[in-house]
Amino acid sequence: MGVAAVRPERGLRESRGEARDAVVRHLGADDRSSTRVRLVDGALRCLARQGIAKTTVDDIAREAGLSRATAYRAFPGGKDDILAAVVETEVARLFSSLAVVMGEAHDLEDVLVAGMVESARRLRAHQALSYLLAYEPGAVLPHLTFAGQDRVLLVAGDLAAPFFARWLEPEQASRAAEWAVRIVLAYCSDQTPATDLTDAAATRALVRTFVLPGILALRVEAGSEGGTDLSSSPIRATTTMTTQTMTTTIKGAVQ
Repeated sequence: MGVAAVRPERGLRESRGEARDAVVRHLGADDRSSTRVRLVDGALRCLARQGIAKTTVDDIAREAGLSRATAYRAFPGGKDDILAAVVETEVARLFSSLAVVMGEAHDLEDVLVAGMVESARRLRAHQALSYLLAYEPGAVLPHLTFAGQDRVLLVAGDLAAPFFARWLEPEQASRAAEWAVRIVLAYCSDQTPATDLTDAAATRALVRTFVLPGILALRVEAGSEGGTDLSSSPIRATTTMTTQTMTTTIKGAVQ
């Protein structure tokens, strides 16, 4: 969707900070200017109605109630720049909503459920994304697979990890955030998932059955290496499930 490809080899590591900074910058005062927001929202309406291929800068400007010249002054790169801004803005909006619900969580289970449910609800209700997945999947799926997925996981994991860090060590928090993101991506790419992540009760059952035991395995491993006493852990030591087994099982449960 006009977003520059991630550079190979060192690119993924270097892009972690760059991609995160792009999201943060888009929350700045300049990017909240009424012209840019009107164009981004106009583009979203066009995408939801006719997709990327048929949408032009003129369409976007008309939908936003602005002139073509004004659109190019705001986004000199034209359509590609507008689409990149759409992606950044929608990611920023998603994480703003996640910050609210995950910030209110009282324990690790709650933060996992809150984040997954809010993500699933917003993504499922996103009209432009739904249209593209149905009629122009080639515009979306490359960003959710292989190197594209790695970039999404890096950015989403970095932004979500601090909410998990209230109960987990930094490395564990990053792993837990990545698992949660993988589950949501699997859910959104499947139009007929077995588990409805927009349903809080169903998501809580999935988290308790598959996700928390996997996180526990990380804590047990860290505890055995560092001599940490896990006897007071809020998550009971009832599993020896490996990360690979857990990932495979979750994927089957969601898909």
